[in-house]
Amino acid sequence: MKEIQFISNRRKFLILSALCITITVIVLIINKGVNLGLDFTGGTLIQIRTTNKEMDIAMLRKILATYGYTKGVELQNIFTGTNEVKEFLIRFKFQQKDTLAAEIENIFKNSNILCEILRVEYVGPTIGKHLTKRALYAIIFSLIGIIIYVGLRFGSSIWGIMGVVALAHDVFLTIGFLTLLGKEITLTVIAALLTLAGYSINDTIVIFDRIRENIRIMRKESLERIMNLSINQTLTRTLLTSGTTLAAVLALYILGNQVIKDFALSLIFGVIIGTYSSIFVASSLVLEYNLTKGKK
Repeated sequence: MKEIQFISNRRKFLILSALCITITVIVLIINKGVNLGLDFTGGTLIQIRTTNKEMDIAMLRKILATYGYTKGVELQNIFTGTNEVKEFLIRFKFQQKDTLAAEIENIFKNSNILCEILRVEYVGPTIGKHLTKRALYAIIFSLIGIIIYVGLRFGSSIWGIMGVVALAHDVFLTIGFLTLLGKEITLTVIAALLTLAGYSINDTIVIFDRIRENIRIMRKESLERIMNLSINQTLTRTLLTSGTTLAAVLALYILGNQVIKDFALSLIFGVIIGTYSSIFVASSLVLEYNLTKGKK
């Protein structure tokens, strides 16, 4: 079987990654940062039920807009399994009024629509900040743990650092992708990003491990040759793992509700970009470091 030349073209792919990162930064600047969800910003969530068969997201948005609820309002359809009864989630960012539920109920009464308030949840800004800190701590400690683990396993911290750089590359581009689509960064999305981080670093470590084994066997070969051969040897495993994972998350995206769709969408893009970085980015960064170090 012909050996595919991944490493010899590494600088082209590194430039491509740098370009994608630049585009992501521009997207975040244009959007003034990520679109944080209710969990982080604070606000009110109201779940309603109606027997109006004509009610949908567009109609609900139009009714709320008529009464001035246009900005900071997010709507979500909840699958009930029947057309006789429909349920919706209404999220009001930054609004935590005790009278909000009553106001919404009055809006539907004035619109001659029978509506029942099922639940009202308030998320204060203090809780939002607490969740933000916890999410950041979870990501930071995960990355530090990965660097330590990979560094001990390979006898050099550079493998762990470059593995984490590739991982951060995947997570950052996924955040940019979600921001470009106007998706919220919620706790569910954070869970997807942490899942992606674990998936991405696992794929990278499999390739790193094969490189380590081949370094012991092929002592006369250059590191570039060993890395390229190792990636080729693990390519089938990488593609099969990515393919089966994609099949699972695609099923979640197609069959799941809106909350599951955001989780699945994050993983769909993340698995694709994670596979790319495992093959083209992680090992290339380690090689570039070693070549630079060797020149010095």
